[in-house]
Amino acid sequence: MTTTLITGANKGLGYETSRRLVAAGHTVYVGSRDAAAGRLAAERLGARAVQLDVTDDASVAAAVKAVEADGGLDVLVNNAGVQHEMAADGSVTGAAGLTADIMRATFETNVFGTVRVTHAFLPLLQRSAAPVVVNVSSGLASLALLSAPGTHAYDYPGVAYPASKTAVNMITVQYAKAFPGFRVNAVEPGFTRTDLNGNTGLQTVEEGAEIIVRMAQLGPEGPTGGYVTTEGTLPW
Repeated sequence: MTTTLITGANKGLGYETSRRLVAAGHTVYVGSRDAAAGRLAAERLGARAVQLDVTDDASVAAAVKAVEADGGLDVLVNNAGVQHEMAADGSVTGAAGLTADIMRATFETNVFGTVRVTHAFLPLLQRSAAPVVVNVSSGLASLALLSAPGTHAYDYPGVAYPASKTAVNMITVQYAKAFPGFRVNAVEPGFTRTDLNGNTGLQTVEEGAEIIVRMAQLGPEGPTGGYVTTEGTLPW
């Protein structure tokens, strides 16, 4: 049976991805910074809960021990993310208002958290017969799209969130090269209605989770080092 850990999985895309993978036969660990919320989500899903704050070394180390004690890990979905430049009313802080604090807080979860979790779970993944890593990115990570007038991405004024996801794409490429036996890909779920964007997205979590679920179920011969959506490959 495939064992999968999903960070930030007590709600939104992480929750829906967990639901779909449990239905597909995976043993799923619902990673959640809030332990109580994670337990509740896991109970509803028929999954396992693990407290996991991607910004905290001790929390991540404890999660590794918990998953290892239960047998190991085959699939890691780095889903936890923040968007500090977006206010509750949906407005976005642009370049003129960007501060180092906004950038630092965004990178702490989206970039450093992805590296922290991936690095910590590498020994378990290396024991798997078919290790898979899915990094949840964004269409806003694409330099090509953000610099192309007329695209939805071009009109987005924020800096920190797109920059963090561009960094996630680079991490994806380099991990894929360093571990050719892994399947490591970045995915663009689309503009999905979640708490991350104040529920202003244009599609459902069911639609958004589709590409995450698909890439989490890759076999050893599947693609790696890609940046993909349900419709195909995106330009870097």
